[in-house]
Amino acid sequence: MPSLARILRVNPSDSQPLYQQLQRAIRDAIERKVLAPDDALPPEREMAADLSVSRITVRKAIDGLVEEGLLVRRQGSGNFVASRIEKNFAKLTSFSEDMRSRGRTPKSVWIKRSEGHVTPEEALTLRLGPGTPVYRFHRLRYADETPMCLEYATIVGTALPSLNAVKNSLYEALESAGNRPVRALQRLRALLLNAEQAKLLHAREGDAGLLVERVGFLRDGSAAEYCQSYFRGDTYDFVAELSSPSE
Repeated sequence: MPSLARILRVNPSDSQPLYQQLQRAIRDAIERKVLAPDDALPPEREMAADLSVSRITVRKAIDGLVEEGLLVRRQGSGNFVASRIEKNFAKLTSFSEDMRSRGRTPKSVWIKRSEGHVTPEEALTLRLGPGTPVYRFHRLRYADETPMCLEYATIVGTALPSLNAVKNSLYEALESAGNRPVRALQRLRALLLNAEQAKLLHAREGDAGLLVERVGFLRDGSAAEYCQSYFRGDTYDFVAELSSPSE
């Protein structure tokens, strides 16, 4: 690995805090693949000396990136660029945003795009009346040519101008329409992949999988999105920061 002083830059005269500059530099290095999955970062003391910053600055920057899932700490070994995908369950981001932030290249293969009306299950989940128009988007999601998940999304018809408004990123299309969800309820469930899921995800029938169900809500409190995503259990980790209730 080249000297960190050459690939990571911080500027003491910049108004942004040094630890945030360092986080931004590390994210950029991962995105440009200068830092690859499983690469080890130098010890924090060495990083501080190379970059002429305090160890506290380095520790704070790394703590934040570990929380995001970009870096992992291995007891007795140090800090490493994450190889498995770690998704922060507390942050509402799209698959494409998650992959790009980790230096991966997202790609989607369309399985089905259609428009119709809500099913009884969708109507109950989205709190919609019978016959409400919806769009359905079924995709196989990739990261660096590796299939990561099967995604089945149902979008309320009023949230998008048309079926063809979605090109690559569903959330980008929703944002362009002014209807990107601002909060969501998510549920995580373990399962065994069936034959069709396993074939599409390049796994074996009966392998461990994860199902994430998400309902996304707009600022006015109305539901806009119901999404079911099936992940291979050996490629994805979901993390969440927990805190004890205040006394």
